[in-house]
Amino acid sequence: MPINIAVTDLEYRKAYEIFSRQTRFNCLCAPTPENELADFIRKNAVVRVIVGVEKYTGELYRALPPGAVIARFGVGHDGIDKKLAGRNGLFCTNTPGALNDSVAECAIALMLACARELNQCAVESKANIWQSHVGLELKGKTLTIIGCGAIGRETARMAKSGFGMRTVGYDLSDAGAAAFVSLHIPDLPSTRNFINHERLGLIPGGAILINTARGNIVDEDALYDALVRRRLKAAGLDVFKNEPYIPQSPGKDLRTLANVLMTSHIASSTGEACGRMAESALRNIQLRTEDKISEMNLINRQEIDIETSCRSL
Repeated sequence: MPINIAVTDLEYRKAYEIFSRQTRFNCLCAPTPENELADFIRKNAVVRVIVGVEKYTGELYRALPPGAVIARFGVGHDGIDKKLAGRNGLFCTNTPGALNDSVAECAIALMLACARELNQCAVESKANIWQSHVGLELKGKTLTIIGCGAIGRETARMAKSGFGMRTVGYDLSDAGAAAFVSLHIPDLPSTRNFINHERLGLIPGGAILINTARGNIVDEDALYDALVRRRLKAAGLDVFKNEPYIPQSPGKDLRTLANVLMTSHIASSTGEACGRMAESALRNIQLRTEDKISEMNLINRQEIDIETSCRSL
């Protein structure tokens, strides 16, 4: 009999064709909120679960038996409590490499849109305001990549090979030359509000900031101030501290600024990337079923007693 897998509803819909045609597993569309997901797991005898970016803090880990799997549909895993999962004997995985191209392309798209002021042009044109905007070319400009992991490196490759940009890794001593700064660092205690008043002051006036990484790495109030004062030309933002977006302070609503382009955390949402993430998550689950733990993309390897957990289920 196929193993039941709970797939949170947004992720199920993103890769419906893959999840619905499984024969080795019975993929069930499940609610995303933690308490509802935990109830669903218990009612449907689920021992494997695939989740998105939602933050899970307690009940999920108690609902699954030791030896079960929490498979992240994506790369960033700040929403999963690895220590709590490990204490409960749960294997946690992610899907590295599956979304590199999609996120890098989105970062480039935001750069282009901000450089040519396409957001403002689109709003004005629809309002029958026919107004010329003088933008920037990407060719020959310097792009500073903050976070030179796989996605950051792919963004740099696209910028250099496709647009003739000069690319540098994170080095704020070189920030004076940067026309664009693209963020690709994870959300960790050490990176919270990494882009703050001080670091924004090191970025040259007139630069464009792009964030397709995580909302918590940017002090949104500091960013608002920099944009209002024209310390930055513009910002292209796909991620926010609160999603859907909620201003951090009264009177500092990024939505009110014409030089801010906002999207709804869609950098990895392409059909191609969603398919790869689904296949990778299912592969991790299959490897657990076959006890090939060393081949899994474990993100809590340090927090779990692998041998004991393997015997539990």
